[in-house]
This record gives sequence, structure tokens and C-alpha cells, in this order.
Amino acid sequence: MPLSRLNEEQYKAATTEAGSNLIIASAGTGKTSTIVARIAYLLKEQNVKPEHILLLTFTNKAAAEMLERVATYFDKSIVDKIESGTFHAVSYRLLKKLGRKISLKQPKDLKILLKTIHDRRRFDHIDSPIKAYQSSYLYDLFSLYQNSTVDLSFSQWLEEDESEHGVYFDIYEDIFEEFKELKKEYGYVDFNDLLILMRDILKTDDTIKFAEVLVDEYQDTNTLQGSLIDTFNKKSLFCVGDYDQSIYAFNGANIDIIGSFATRYNNAKIFKLNKNYRSTSKILSLANRVIEHNPRLYEKKLEVTRMGECEAPRLLIYNELFTQYQSISSQIKLSNTNFNDIAVIFRNNSSADGIEATLREVGITCKRKGGISFFDSREVKAMMDLVSVVVNPKDMMAFIHVFEYAKGVGSALSKEFFEALFKLGDGDIYQGFFHPKDIANPFKTRVKNYQLGLFDDCHEFGSVSRFSKEGFDEVFLSNPILKHARLSVEGSKFIYSFYKYMKNSTRIKNPQTLVNHILSSEIFNAIADSLAIARSTRKDGSVDEVAKKEARARIFRKGHLLKDLANGYKSSERFLNALTLGSSEMSEGEGVNLLSVHASKGLEFSEVYVIDLMDGRFPNRKLMSKGGSLEEERRLFYVATTRAKDKLALSFAKFDKIKKIEYIHSPFLKEAKLVT
Repeated sequence: MPLSRLNEEQYKAATTEAGSNLIIASAGTGKTSTIVARIAYLLKEQNVKPEHILLLTFTNKAAAEMLERVATYFDKSIVDKIESGTFHAVSYRLLKKLGRKISLKQPKDLKILLKTIHDRRRFDHIDSPIKAYQSSYLYDLFSLYQNSTVDLSFSQWLEEDESEHGVYFDIYEDIFEEFKELKKEYGYVDFNDLLILMRDILKTDDTIKFAEVLVDEYQDTNTLQGSLIDTFNKKSLFCVGDYDQSIYAFNGANIDIIGSFATRYNNAKIFKLNKNYRSTSKILSLANRVIEHNPRLYEKKLEVTRMGECEAPRLLIYNELFTQYQSISSQIKLSNTNFNDIAVIFRNNSSADGIEATLREVGITCKRKGGISFFDSREVKAMMDLVSVVVNPKDMMAFIHVFEYAKGVGSALSKEFFEALFKLGDGDIYQGFFHPKDIANPFKTRVKNYQLGLFDDCHEFGSVSRFSKEGFDEVFLSNPILKHARLSVEGSKFIYSFYKYMKNSTRIKNPQTLVNHILSSEIFNAIADSLAIARSTRKDGSVDEVAKKEARARIFRKGHLLKDLANGYKSSERFLNALTLGSSEMSEGEGVNLLSVHASKGLEFSEVYVIDLMDGRFPNRKLMSKGGSLEEERRLFYVATTRAKDKLALSFAKFDKIKKIEYIHSPFLKEAKLVT
């Protein structure tokens, strides 16, 4: 049993009675071992059924690793019954169990949908020196609002910091009301919607019950996640976190949730894990010296368990910014540490460009967190959109994405076509194509509302006869959508390719067969041609035919890889949703790890370089002026330094010759007693 391997602090926490328990797990103190032991204790000593245990983590990878360790002590059939994963993954599965039909969409998709609503509005009739928010920023702002409060309306929340936008509040509210209705009509939910829907159902549905809910990285929970935790029907709560590692305030994380645990829950018990098994004494001493300048929510101090000689953290000072990157790259090249066990950590993404360039210049492979992944490539996204319109004929966003490749058909016009087909087919675009209702004008008319920025927009119709020589079948030619005056011949040909794809794909249930069908379809070949041409066009506008052929080959290689990935799924719907929930956690290659502080969270490396430690860059004074705080920046520094196990180097430069900026060292270096 894993209990036998715990120290005294961990053992007390893992074997505590059911109730409201908070475990303050400082960096490197074995929180994962404690959580694994707690689950084992519940299963073996408390005879809790595995299906009555809920484990909430901030990545699905973290949950999988914990349960893999539990599986070394229990039969896999038992462990597989434990409900685990991110807040979103768990909510999705539970909602599906309850029979809810969900079409989960990524924020980038719903931003396009919101833009189609926002673009219909005019703000110029309002006399104000303040410009209205663009749709993309408005979406992010609304998402932050959902994560930050459960009591206020959007306008009330905006009023606290954005009061100068008060003249637009009614329009903003109306935009999101229409957005909400449109999502409901097409069955869309985003990641916030998943949690809100789950929370609202739990308030009235008592069929979902747990003996214990375990929460990892509790300090990073936001108000929405906190309200979901509180709503779960549970007998016991076991939260593990560290307030000194709360670094997601910009994304709505609320440090008061962990800070007020003892007062919010009756008979709450607080446990502290202070013995660090990761870092050397000198690295921990530096981290402690800095973080102690923050207010103490719960008294604690990291203790060293690693004994023996160790290397002191190094301070590297350079006269110029790029010289810093070149020197660090040279030092890494001479290091005896495996490149995969070295990390360069930075506060701002702009720092990564210089260090990546100099590493590659000296022949060192590196992987940068946040680069373009397999699932972010346009061809893979197009294939997934073609899967999605078959799985869910209500998926307007997938339809719009596919039609990005149609000449003369933008997002606004493709939305009109989708809405028309949706209307013609009584909520099913397949029926809208092949069995349309007898409606002369299927296009939406728009209501005028001067106050809310809505103005008239009339439709004109053209003759379908202009498409009579294109070889379209009679069913397609008779469809009212072809009457749209703005539809070109090229656009009509693309719609016809889509029509033929839908005709031959709706009966395919196996996802691997469906992906294979996509690869041979006329519409995907047109998309592949469009991408290949774009990737092989010379500066003079001519197309390199050899490069085009190679580009097409690479596109179809990715297609066959996607087909291989589909092999493990019985239904296209499960395949689609699994990729939507988990594609962001893919590995990004080999070599030195280039990580923002946020991306480094939860990881550890033998050798760590924290770069660009200049006042203004780290701490980031610009972000501090927009609602951040020095305390949050200090927690970021603490997280960065405690990623190091054996070697830690901190660096800064005095001058940026490109921007002509002079720098002084970060105040954290003074707090660390590395400078005076």
C-alpha cells in the first residue's frame, strides 16, 4: 500500500476522517503521492466504492498519472470506475450520462459566431469618445466575467472596472443574449457553459453523489469552479494546493477560495506538507527568502530533505539582451545534463523568440510550449469540421469553417446559408439540402432597433438559371439557397461539393471509415488544393508545382495519421469530443524546454534558467498596472525557481540595443540577496 511510503505529514493528511480537509502542499512536497495514498485509503480502509470517488485535476494528464499509480495497488477494473479528469472533462461525461446532448466548441470557434452577431451592430450612433470593444476582446471579457462571479450581471461586473463603457452596456448585454439563444438553438456549449450547466443540474438532480471529491491544484480554482465544487453532492472534500503557487488571477483564479477555506467550511481541518523532496537546500533557501515577502495565509516553511553538497544558484549579468540569450545557449550546449531535463523559463512570451533562435543557431533542439500542434494545422481542423457536420448537422461553426475555403463566401454569408438550410430542413441541414420545405425566402430578416445598434439589411435574389450549365443535379438546382444574389458560380460549385459529401457520408457511423471518406471526397481535395497552393506560392505570385505536390502529400499524411487516431473509437461523436477535450495536452517534441512560468507549473527539471529578470519584465509592471499585483508576480518567481532540482541560474541584461531600453535588475533578485 502507498501509505507505508509516506512521511508523517503526508500520512496524517491521507488518513484523515471524512470532512472538509485542506492540504497545503508546498512545491516538491509529494502532493501526488498524498492524493494517490488518499484514494488507496478510501478504497481499502474505508471500503468506498470506486465509482463514488471524484478526482478533479487541471489537466487530464495529471489525473491519468495519478490513477496509473493507484492501479499498481488495485485491479484496473476497480480504478477505471473512479470518475476523474479536468472540471470540463468530468462535467462533459456526467452530462452525457444524464442524457444531455452537447456540441462542445472551442473558444476560437465561438468567437467567430459572436463576431457574426457583433458585426450586425453599429456603435457610431452613440456619442462617446470611448470606442466599443471588438468582438474577440468582448468574448474574452465575458469569459472572465463567468469565471469571476456567480452573483452579478455582466453589466454590474463591468461597472466595477469598465464604467466608461456604460453607454454600450445595453448593446453588450443584448449581443450576449442573442449569442446565448443562438448557442442554445444549435446545441453549442463552450467550456464555461459545461460547468454552469453541470452546476445548475446538480442543484435539482440528486442522482449524482460522491463519497469524496478530491481537488488537485486547489489554489488555481476560480469562482465558477469553486461554486461547482460546492454544489456536488458529497460526504467529504479533500483539497490539495499551495497559495504560494496561485498564478492564474489573470484567468479568474481566486486566491480567496483557498485562503478562506477554514472559515467557509464547518469543522475544516488544515494539513501542511513542508518536506521538499525536489530541490537542493540552496535553491529552496533562495525561494523561501523571496516568497516570505508575501502575506502568509497559512504559516509554513519549506524544509530540505536532500542532503550533501550542492551547487548554489548562479546570477548571470549581461550588458545586452541578445548577448544573454547567446551566452545561455552556449552554456546549455556545454552542459552534461540531458537536454530534455533542461528548462528555460520566462515571464513574457517575447523572451522565447531570442532564446529559441540562439539555441537553434548552436544546433540545440528545443520545444516551445504553445507552438502549433498537429490539431492546430488547418488541414486537420478542416477534417474535424467535416466530421462534425456529419455528427451534428446543427454545427453551424463547423459549416462556417469549411466554407472559409469557398471563393467569394465569407463567414457572414456562410452563416446566412447555414441558417437558410437549417430553416428549410426544420433544424437539420441534411434535410435542408435533400428534402427542403417549400419556403420561397428562407433567409432571416433582421429587426431594426436603433438603441441596440441594429439597422435594416434587405436581401436581394438572383436567378438560379446562372448555374444551369454547371452540371448540378436537379435536387440541388431547385434549392432556394441558390437564389442568393451574392452567391457566385465558384461559391455554388463549392456548395455542390459539400452537398455531395453530405449525401454520401451521413450513413457512415465508424469514425475511421468517415475520415477515409473525407480524404477521398471532392470537397477535401478542393481544400487540400487551396492550402497546397497557398503554401507553394512564390513571392512573384507564381506557384511552385513541385512544392505544391509536396505540400499536398504532407496534408494527406496528416489525414492518414488522423485516420489512425480514429481507430480506437467506436463512434464519430466520441472521437470528436475526445479530441476537443484533450488535444491541447499533446507532447511537443524533444530537446530543451522553453516555457512561460505558467506553462512550467507542476513540472520539474534538473537544470533551470530563469531569464530576463529585469524590473518591468519580471515583475511585469505593464500587467500589474492592468489589475495584477506584485504579490502575484512574486508567486510566479517562486514557481519558476522551484522547478529546479539540482541547478538554478537567474539572469538579466542591462540594455536592449534594438528597443534602446536600459534596465535595472528585478526587485526579486534583491529579495533573494543576490544583489544589493
